Amino acid sequence: MLVPTSSKLARLIAAPAAALPLLFAAPVAVAAPPGSPPSASVGGDRLGLPGVQVDPLAGAPSLPGDLTGQSWIVADAASGEVLAASNPHLRLAPASTLKILFADTVLPKFDRNAVHRVAPEEIQGIGAGSSLVGIKEDLDYRVEDLWRGVFLSSGNDAVHVLAHMNGGVQQTVAEMQARAEALQARDTRVVSPDGYDSDGQVSSAYDLTLFARAGLRNPDFRSYCATRDAMFPGAVDRNTGQRGSFGIANTDRLLGKYPGLIGVKNGFTTNAGSTFVGAAERDGRTLLVTVMHPTTYQKVYDETAALLDWGFAAAGKVAPVGKLVEEGESAAPTPTGQAGGAAGVPAPPPHPSPTATERSAPAGARAADSAGDGLGPVGWVVLGVVLTAGGAGAVLLLNRRRAAAR
Repeated sequence: MLVPTSSKLARLIAAPAAALPLLFAAPVAVAAPPGSPPSASVGGDRLGLPGVQVDPLAGAPSLPGDLTGQSWIVADAASGEVLAASNPHLRLAPASTLKILFADTVLPKFDRNAVHRVAPEEIQGIGAGSSLVGIKEDLDYRVEDLWRGVFLSSGNDAVHVLAHMNGGVQQTVAEMQARAEALQARDTRVVSPDGYDSDGQVSSAYDLTLFARAGLRNPDFRSYCATRDAMFPGAVDRNTGQRGSFGIANTDRLLGKYPGLIGVKNGFTTNAGSTFVGAAERDGRTLLVTVMHPTTYQKVYDETAALLDWGFAAAGKVAPVGKLVEEGESAAPTPTGQAGGAAGVPAPPPHPSPTATERSAPAGARAADSAGDGLGPVGWVVLGVVLTAGGAGAVLLLNRRRAAAR
């Protein structure tokens, strides 16, 4: 048996010891924290690079110079070409813009004229401070009224009622995650169906744009997100026995103000800040713009409008820096290409629901299985063994390279 000399022994001990702070500082939870980039870029290599990506040709206008959004993207809805972007795969809290994915998942399932009586438990467990449309228990609502509550008032109560109709909140969250994966929206982790601030819940400007593009192919989705105001069913008057109604207005501040704006959805929470996904049409061209986390609430609208103006002026004068992938299309990075798909085409059916075994797994376990951003508890144990066995150098080098790439 060979006995290490004192110098060799010191080196063997020092290597894993030096790695221990990294080992124990590494997160066990694998859901990406807000602000973290994906491990690989979907839609093209340039979309994974930090900072602004744009490829101007002769006569191209300059991008707006006062943009403060941490992440944004400008894309052509028909071709899928990304005209310009800044950190589009940066993972950030989505707030109520996650309702776009909720609608894309659940809206095709129910007839808009169907009537549903709301049970008390369907409007319980809603996060404190949530935006509400004002749904009352033990009253009937048409499905189309519920969707107006989602799109116009950003009502978390309407989301919860529709989620219960869909089999429950956890079932809906699982289906939303599956739908995101089917659309190749790999930056998204769904925890709540309404976008309410939840640990580990993230999306990206790129993913939200994918959701909006898919949603706009459904005529009902397109109609709801373009509705500026509507009457919503109210309570029953105790004296007359008649049911009243009240007006609701779309919280999208660009709707009706920006020429050609179609929708789609705004979002805001104290923790997440402001997010906005907008679609506008001009001269037969539809552009999608997503802005996430600018410095102030109003700037999310100002910067979206400025980027839409730029996009319409830049069409044909910039080379695409990436693309919006299609469902079922290879996500291998490619800087250019046509994605196809015309507005008005019905949305594809929801992605198949997870199996009973998958649904029974805790939400954290499902996130850990799909996130791919951490080693998990077992992985860190294995890593510790590797370090102790003398492989610390290679592992530390790999960690440094990953850190440099973030």
